[in-house]
Amino acid sequence: MNLTLHVWRQKNATDPGRFVTYPAPDISPDMSFLEMLDVVNERLIERGEDPIAFDHDCREGICGTCGMVINGSPHGPRKLTTTCQLHMRTFKDGDAITIEPWRAAAFPVVRDLVVDREALDRIIQAGGFVSVPTGSAPDGNVIAVPKDDAESAMDAASCIGCGACVAACPNASAMLFTAAKVSHLGLLPQGQAERDRRALRMVAQMDAETFGACTNHGECEAACPKGIQLETIARLNRDYIGASITRR
Repeated sequence: MNLTLHVWRQKNATDPGRFVTYPAPDISPDMSFLEMLDVVNERLIERGEDPIAFDHDCREGICGTCGMVINGSPHGPRKLTTTCQLHMRTFKDGDAITIEPWRAAAFPVVRDLVVDREALDRIIQAGGFVSVPTGSAPDGNVIAVPKDDAESAMDAASCIGCGACVAACPNASAMLFTAAKVSHLGLLPQGQAERDRRALRMVAQMDAETFGACTNHGECEAACPKGIQLETIARLNRDYIGASITRR
C-alpha cells in the first residue's frame, strides 16, 4: 500500500504546531497502525529527521496508552478498536490519512501526538478506590452479588482510561470515564461505604481539571474502544445527586 500521512507535529506545549505531510510507500496491509508509524519513523531517522512522537505500550488494546485522532475519529474508523489494534487493511491503497493528538484543554500536548493525560489519574486519586479495611481475601462466594450488578460493574471496569471519550466529545467532557470509575466500585458491596464520598470527590476533581460539561451528544459512547454505554453516566448522575442531598 502507498499512503500519504498528514501528521500533527508540535515540539512542546508552547509551540504552535503544524501538519506535516509524509509519504508512506510499501506499507503492508497486515501491519497495525502503530507498526506503520514505526516504519515511517525508521525512514525519518535514516534521513536524519526527528521521528514522530506517539504514545504506546502494550499494543494489545488493554492498557489505554495509545491514542490519536485518525481521520477525525479517536482511535480511527473501526468501532471497539484501539489505535494499536487498528490494522492497515482498514484503509485503501492511495489513501490520505490525517493524524492528530487528542484535542482537549485538560490534555496539553507534550510533543507531536503525545498528550499529558494525568488529569484522568487525578480523578481516580480523588476517590476511585476502596479504603475500607477488609482483612484477608474472603472466599469468592462469601459475598453474594446480584448477577446484573456484577455484569454492570465488570462492564464499567473495562474502561482503559485512554481518553477517547474526551477527544470525541464536542465539550471535551470526561463524564464517561468518571462514570465508569465511579460505577464499577459503587455497584459492588465492598464499595458501598464510600459510595457517596466517591461520587462527590471524583466529580469535583473532574470539574477542577477543566473538562467540559456533558450534554448527551453520545460521541463518547461511539468512540469508546470498550463499548461503555451512556447509561453509566446516568448512574453517576443518580449517585451524585443522591450524595449531594444526603450531605446537605
